[in-house]
Amino acid sequence: MDRNTELSEFLRTRRARLSPEDAGVSASSDSPRRVPGLRREELAQLAGVSTDYYTRLEQGRHLNVSEAVLDAVARALRLDETERAYLFELARPRPRRTVRRRPPRPQRVRQGVHALLRTLEGVSPAFVLGRRGDVLASNRLARALIIDFEALPYHERNMARFMFLDEAARELWPEWETVAAEMVASLRLEAGRHPDDPRLTELVGELTIKSPEFRKWWADHNVREKTHGVKLYHHPVVGDMTLAYENVTVPGDPDQALCIYTVEPGSPSEAALRLLASWTATPPTSASAPPAAPPPSQARPSGGSSRDASPSSHPSSPSSRSPRSPHGDN
Repeated sequence: MDRNTELSEFLRTRRARLSPEDAGVSASSDSPRRVPGLRREELAQLAGVSTDYYTRLEQGRHLNVSEAVLDAVARALRLDETERAYLFELARPRPRRTVRRRPPRPQRVRQGVHALLRTLEGVSPAFVLGRRGDVLASNRLARALIIDFEALPYHERNMARFMFLDEAARELWPEWETVAAEMVASLRLEAGRHPDDPRLTELVGELTIKSPEFRKWWADHNVREKTHGVKLYHHPVVGDMTLAYENVTVPGDPDQALCIYTVEPGSPSEAALRLLASWTATPPTSASAPPAAPPPSQARPSGGSSRDASPSSHPSSPSSRSPRSPHGDN
C-alpha cells in the first residue's frame, strides 16, 4: 500500500462525509457545490492552516507535518479515536530503507492459548485472529458455529475470505452487510499498520477482484477497531442466536486477538448454543447426533475453491449441512 496515496484518499473521503452544516460552516449560495462535503479551503480554515498547506497534505505531499497540525486536522474532520490514530500512522515519517525488508514471519499461537481454547470447549466459541484476519486457532464450538477453518488449506484460513467468497456466510450472518463492512474497515486499519505486508496486499487484491461489495467498501476508506460487540447468527442446525463477543489482545503479540463469544443466561440463544455444544461433544453418527442435525452430505460446489473437496465445508442450508469435522483438537 502506498502511504501517500492512502493518506490522500483517507483525508478526501473524511472531508467528503462532513457537511458544512455539521462543521458549522456557512455555505455560500454564490458558488454552488460540485462535490459533497467541505471544500479544502473550508477544512483548512477550520484546522487553522493555509489552503495551500492543507492541499499539499491531502495530496500526500506532506513534509514532516507536526502533531499539532495533525491534531487540528483530526478535530476539524471530527475523527474518532481510531480514525485519529490511523491518520497519525499514515502521516508518520518512515525511515529510508537500505535493505529489502523480509516478509513477516508466520504467526504462532502459544500452547497456553491453545489450552485456554480447550478450556472453553462446550462453553463458548473461541478462536484466535491474527494479521489480515487469519484464523490461527479455534476450538470445536467455534468451528461448528462458523466453519472448520482447520480443515481448509492454510492460505484459506481467513475470516475475510470466508465472509466474502463463501455464500454460506451470507446465510450465517443475517446482518451480513454490516458485519462484512466492519471486516473491510478492520482490514483498512491493518493496512495502515502493516503497509508492507505482501500477504495482506494479495488478500485485498483477490477480494477486490472477486467481490463487488468488498471493492465498494474498500474505496470508502473507513477504519474500525473491533474490540467488542454483538452479532446475530442464523445457524442452519440450531437456528437463530444472538452472541456477544470480546476481542482480547494476546499478551506478547499485539497482532493476535482472542475472540470469545458469550450468550445471555436463560435466553433462547443459550439453549441453541448448548444444543450446538452437545452436537460437537460426541461424534455425529446416526446413533448420537441430535434429531436437528442432518446426516453428512457431499460438499457443495462454491466456485472451484479447494475447500469444495472437504466434507467439513460450511454448507449453505440445513439440508446440505456437514458436521464439518468438529472433533479435531488444536
